[in-house]
Amino acid sequence: MSERNDRPVVTGIGVIAPTGMDTETHWQATLAGKSGIGRITRFDAGGYPVRLAGQVPGFVAAERLPNRLIPQTDHWTHMGLAAAESALADARVVPAELPEYEMAVVTASSSGGTEFGQHEMERLYQNGPSWVGAYQSIAWFYAATTGQVSIRHGMRGPCGVICCEQAGGLDAVGQARRLIRRGSRIVVTGGTDASLCPYGLVAQLSNGRMSTVDDPERAYLPFDEDASGYLPGEGGAMLIVESAESAARRGATVYGAVAGYAAGFDPAPGSDRPPALRRTIERALADAGTSPSAIDVVFADACGTPDDDLAEARAITEVFGPRGVPVTAPKTLTGRLYGGGAALDVATALLALRDGVVPATAGTSRLAPGCDIDLVLGRPRDGALRTALVLARGHGGFTAALVLTK
Repeated sequence: MSERNDRPVVTGIGVIAPTGMDTETHWQATLAGKSGIGRITRFDAGGYPVRLAGQVPGFVAAERLPNRLIPQTDHWTHMGLAAAESALADARVVPAELPEYEMAVVTASSSGGTEFGQHEMERLYQNGPSWVGAYQSIAWFYAATTGQVSIRHGMRGPCGVICCEQAGGLDAVGQARRLIRRGSRIVVTGGTDASLCPYGLVAQLSNGRMSTVDDPERAYLPFDEDASGYLPGEGGAMLIVESAESAARRGATVYGAVAGYAAGFDPAPGSDRPPALRRTIERALADAGTSPSAIDVVFADACGTPDDDLAEARAITEVFGPRGVPVTAPKTLTGRLYGGGAALDVATALLALRDGVVPATAGTSRLAPGCDIDLVLGRPRDGALRTALVLARGHGGFTAALVLTK
């Protein structure tokens, strides 16, 4: 099938994050440096080496979703459904008024429904197989949120899920752009995650990149001399991506356009080949027809481990020059949200373009040797922003870059 070469636009944003349960609350908290990091309260984490995380405050599924859906789905899907509902309302899209096969859903997923799966395994081991519910077979599955959004809103166009850990949020937007170019009118895309349960936390600890520092203000410090890893979080964002023609026809408010996208994969450990991030950035810029000098801000992946931070800083410097472009990492206020993290960064970048302000990176104060980047610290930085670059890397080598224009 041939593809149009236009630039799809984002007309709706829905946020469910540790920094707020709606878009503007999240944005104001981000600008104010108000952190959503705190003690894990979803379970007793006292015996775990990581006891801090970004939790969504006050989210009650029964207040946002039909009661019948709640026992059928995981907390991660609850937040995805709520964020999708908000995004559709923000875009003023009424799905019942559009052809069902012209609406699609593509989300990112990392952990899947870990909490739901854990509870079903507990029932199995404690009470026997007859206690395991029928929804175990689907509620944990990576595509559960995509399926539930599709069913709830009657969206029967091409639907899918991207499983690339933290990079998946950008890959999902890239796939949404591809679907728009192939004829879809509206795509609900983005992602959420919710793996703050014993099973989920243990699985995450295995990568060796999580911070065990017990001070919420010093635990997650990307690019800092004292960087010790990252903190986990839950939540994310959903976006409405549609063709520029459709947006104009509806008179929709446009946050920005998806101008360029690229994905890559790191070489095997021990290889003498360089990481994929620099090449991925260059390919995304080429895809957008944009030079490095046109980028006004970079939203960094900001893993928080010294080696990963240095590799990202070097890639940015190789493309833009030393301190050549403002860089920010507002995820220090939320933790890394895995399947929801990059989608939330896209939402935040679009809000930065809208308001002409770069949010600061909270916590980081002294750049580590070799991190020769212009990291925005202390307070937001005003400016005429036209183009933003969002970066994401997922555990295992996934790499993605997305160019957004005002």
